[in-house]
Amino acid sequence: MVLAVVHGEDGSRLEGDGPVTDLANRFLAHLSSRGFSPATVRGYAYDLLNFSRFLAERDLAVGEVVASDIFGWLDWQAKPARASVSSPAKVVRLADRQRPAAATMNRRVAAARGLFEYAVICGVRADSPVPVGRRSSGARAVRGGLLGHVDGGRGRRRGRLVREPRRLPDSVEPGDVATFLADLGSHRDRAMTLLMVLGGLRAAEVRSLRLANVDMGRRQVRVIGKGRRERVVPVDGVFFSELAAYLRTERPPGCPTAECFVVLRGRTAGAAMTEAGMRKVFRVHRDRSGATRVRPHRLRHTYGTELAAAGMDLLVLRQLMGHVSPDTTASYVHLAPETLAAEYAKARAAARL
Repeated sequence: MVLAVVHGEDGSRLEGDGPVTDLANRFLAHLSSRGFSPATVRGYAYDLLNFSRFLAERDLAVGEVVASDIFGWLDWQAKPARASVSSPAKVVRLADRQRPAAATMNRRVAAARGLFEYAVICGVRADSPVPVGRRSSGARAVRGGLLGHVDGGRGRRRGRLVREPRRLPDSVEPGDVATFLADLGSHRDRAMTLLMVLGGLRAAEVRSLRLANVDMGRRQVRVIGKGRRERVVPVDGVFFSELAAYLRTERPPGCPTAECFVVLRGRTAGAAMTEAGMRKVFRVHRDRSGATRVRPHRLRHTYGTELAAAGMDLLVLRQLMGHVSPDTTASYVHLAPETLAAEYAKARAAARL
């Protein structure tokens, strides 16, 4: 049977005869029972699927994995995939296969680390073979126990085995946002987009927003973000105007769905907006409007960048965006090239005096 990830009412799990299928499914069920979001569990399922395929190719069992195999796995991820007996043959040129992003590889390592720490607790192994990331000083990072690799703040960096480039948040120009908004054909779609660019909500937070958590009188929304952490976010009045028009003219009458944004047409009309449905909205209108850089998370970055540039206190911005680590919020504070050039010229002029 081909190894795959399947999704059901009880969450995501692996299916197929793989080296870690049974242990991985118990681990994923453990994550669900600990209150981890379905999106996190689904992501870990795909990461462990990748790891299982590597072990199957090397003919390794869970108890046989050593530290060098983890580094071998990192190298393996950049190589062309081999066709399995149960799947149609594919020719993949090495030049056509892009190496996964460093963040993706580190996330997969985090999933494997969690799996092996769970295996230690269950008595399947005596120790974990996943190396502990080192700090720049060369000292070993302190372990945080089971699932310590997914904690907030600086602790998250300790499990990284692949160096990640530090990039500025990728925001979108106001003109592109305006062009994209003008192309949207429904109040629902405009309200969802405005909630990201004027409220800084993540795409998943927009989809899960409940009608009961929208306060039109105070012009604010109560958001349940990552880790089930709640925050209250004020949003500009233009969002509430679009939301009121959507509720009045587009949302199916008597719709019992608790979520605010629902499917408007078809056999699933009235059901909560799905991840695939939101992706389709953005894909169609990006292509049609020509605003190709508009994506949900970039709209959130635009929100954070503009508020930081306006001088908002970083503690306030951190609360509004729902960041765990202050370092994440601080990344939005960066000076424009024009500001750097002006300050440099002023300093040079002063130095000549």
